[in-house]
Amino acid sequence: MHTLRFFFLFLFFSISKSLTAQNDEQPLNIIVIFADDLGYGDLSSFGHPTIQTPNLDQMVVEGQKWTQFYVGASVCTPSRAALLTGRLPVRSGMSSDNYRVLFPDSHHGLPSNEITLAEQLKKANYTTACIGKWHLGHQKEYLPLQHGFDYYFGIPYSNDMDAPQSVLEEKGGYWGLITDPKNNQIENFQVPLIHNNTVIERPANQHTITRRYSEETIRFIKNNKDQPFFIYLAHNLPHVPLFASKEALGKSARGLYGDVVEEIDQGIGTILKALKEEGLDKNTLVVFTSDNGPWTVFKEQGGSAGPLFAGKGTTWEGGMRVPTVFWAPGKIAPGIVNQIGSTLDLFHTFSTIAGVPLPKDRTLDSHDLGPLLFEKQKASRDHFLYYRGTQLYAARLGAYKAHFITQGEYGQFGDKKTHDPPLLYNLNHDPSEQFNIAETHPEVLKNIESLVTEHKKNMVPGPDQLKDRGVK
Repeated sequence: MHTLRFFFLFLFFSISKSLTAQNDEQPLNIIVIFADDLGYGDLSSFGHPTIQTPNLDQMVVEGQKWTQFYVGASVCTPSRAALLTGRLPVRSGMSSDNYRVLFPDSHHGLPSNEITLAEQLKKANYTTACIGKWHLGHQKEYLPLQHGFDYYFGIPYSNDMDAPQSVLEEKGGYWGLITDPKNNQIENFQVPLIHNNTVIERPANQHTITRRYSEETIRFIKNNKDQPFFIYLAHNLPHVPLFASKEALGKSARGLYGDVVEEIDQGIGTILKALKEEGLDKNTLVVFTSDNGPWTVFKEQGGSAGPLFAGKGTTWEGGMRVPTVFWAPGKIAPGIVNQIGSTLDLFHTFSTIAGVPLPKDRTLDSHDLGPLLFEKQKASRDHFLYYRGTQLYAARLGAYKAHFITQGEYGQFGDKKTHDPPLLYNLNHDPSEQFNIAETHPEVLKNIESLVTEHKKNMVPGPDQLKDRGVK
């Protein structure tokens, strides 16, 4: 009897100690690494034959490679708004039919009533940093520190902006400047580098910017290793104009574009090494993806969508399906995931990880990827909606995607066209969107049209934040 009592006491204290350890365990640190204009086919692990990305490849081996992962828009500003808010950008007014992105003379930015990932995670006592490209408003009231981030170091918009008028006139306008790689001189693009709310360098030295972003990330990790942290590392590259450090130039068989991508990968390697050195690698989730597809109009200066059709600016797969890797050794089961996911889903997923309730006062377009990441269960997302500006151009349900409107961009991929009946593709069979099967699958179109009808019932667009530009 005495022995049995001792056994139950031992069992009780063992369980209590285990539960206490679990309750005291620090929540997962979270790092999102967001490339700019990187195509679906631009990593060696996603099929590129000459760009070498060994650190991302190792993340694929140790983590999950997602092959059907989407961004919320096919251009910079709305895509970033979607990631940080978990809402289709049309809801926040961060997509527009007037201008597709914010410019240095834009008046507005992400509205203060939007809840960002940083603000959400701060409810769980995360310390937060935005390092890199912001592009959600460059005026002080719209910068990262006013949207829940404790620290900011980066360029407030795209690296091709702020070209002096004299340079534009000399080079034959924007396209003349940007299409010739000989013009990739930092003085031709007077973009500011901002620390918190203060400009500390103008023009930013873009030859060193990739390395400096990685160094700032490592510094933040080391300074905040004793509390949960969220880092949003948004590279300005490989968006044109292309810049690389002296150490990276000429190293890639893919040329300058490859040099740029490989330097980003090298920086990721240093970040992962720092996590391991600080003993944080087993308690950190790292997500790598891109803000949209490749800017193919720039030919060798742009990337590749691999087997997908078209690129940046379009609602074809090449514009909105992006290479994505989740890495958390010991936390997520390694493998290849071919279910649907989106940057929109990071809001719900990270909220669940941090134990923060979702806001009840707004419509979210975010799904929890946690069951698939951590338990290998089926994902909750079975559909995806493709917006261009404020208009819904296409919708996916299961394997099938219907195009109601198609439109190219930058003089490529065709003029705007409305389709009745819609074009229909089985993306599991035909990711290149070559074979329209609408005639043989009317029931599929009916199901997708029902999905769209239901979605539009509850769609309330936010006031357009992108339309106002110029001198106030």
